[in-house]
Amino acid sequence: MTKLTPLYQLAAEQKSAAVTDWSARISWVVGILVFVAFVYWLMRQGWKWRGSLQSDLPELAATPEGFADGAPLLKLSGRYHGSTTAGQWLDRIVAHGLGTRSRVELTLTDQGLDVVRPGANGFFVPAAALREARHERAIAGKVLPEGGLLVITWAHGDKLIDSGFRADQAAGHQAWIDTLTSLTSTTEGTAR
Repeated sequence: MTKLTPLYQLAAEQKSAAVTDWSARISWVVGILVFVAFVYWLMRQGWKWRGSLQSDLPELAATPEGFADGAPLLKLSGRYHGSTTAGQWLDRIVAHGLGTRSRVELTLTDQGLDVVRPGANGFFVPAAALREARHERAIAGKVLPEGGLLVITWAHGDKLIDSGFRADQAAGHQAWIDTLTSLTSTTEGTAR
């Protein structure tokens, strides 16, 4: 038969919960914050280093005078997702602000492609520098459903660049591909 322990002995054996050691907890929180800040600083240094490696890229062209006077072939409103070296969808170009994602307004005329980015540097691609347009699903850190990205390839200096755009209405991408294909085929002999 088991002997029951009296209640006063059980009460005497109970211990209170451990008191929180605030100095240790604060030390851990500060340590984690310092680590996160260090990782952020390393990422920022990597971004600057990539920009310095791409410093040989010429300045981007500005929109020419009288561009707004011409009749636009197409307009697009959407997102700019970045630019990469042509054919290498992970090799992001960060020089001259090409790596900064932003809203975008595209206007295509016979003179070329005007890229207006509120909050970031816009640029102009002359018609002779345009090479092709196609559907893609990914570009430098952005993956979308099949055909969700409009990628325009253009020449800048001696480098071919892919720039990725996503229209607010993605169904309009095909019109851009068709129009840019016909525009680049007319400059085939001179530009390429």
